[in-house]
Amino acid sequence: MAQLSAQRRMKLMALQLLLWHSALWSGQEAIPLVTVSSLPPSLALPRSFLLKSLEQVRKIQASSSGLLEQLVSGIKCLSQLHSGLFFYQGLLQALAGISPELAPTLDMLQLDVANFATTIWQEMENLGVAPTVQPTQSTMPAFTSAFQRRAGGVLATSYLQSFLEMAHQALHHLA
Repeated sequence: MAQLSAQRRMKLMALQLLLWHSALWSGQEAIPLVTVSSLPPSLALPRSFLLKSLEQVRKIQASSSGLLEQLVSGIKCLSQLHSGLFFYQGLLQALAGISPELAPTLDMLQLDVANFATTIWQEMENLGVAPTVQPTQSTMPAFTSAFQRRAGGVLATSYLQSFLEMAHQALHHLA
């Protein structure tokens, strides 16, 4: 249920971005063609109007700056989540053959991580912020002995747990 409402919020955010983009695109017409130097010197506006207008401009600038920062942070967060999941996906693949009794659990974990990475990537594509090419897997360690696979498994799953805790906090914050 929480995931569904988070997905709805992300889609709403994407729709808002699209609407803003279309509004800003047509808003280019609203940019005044008059430059400060071309204003007639005889144009006298009331000081109270000017002060109020200047304060409104500052307020709008602060709001739009804060909004831009939040939007950029959200996009950056999704990108980092995807990169991290992609990395752990490769690391879990390197643990193949850890032991017959752990193989089903490892397979399920690999599938879950891959599905989560795909979900993040699809959302980035829906928002129009996905890179043009998916990242490629970097070189992963080769665990040559049973001990190395078990030790690597302990380290990989421990770090994966920490990563997922941070991912949960980040997604909760974005929600």
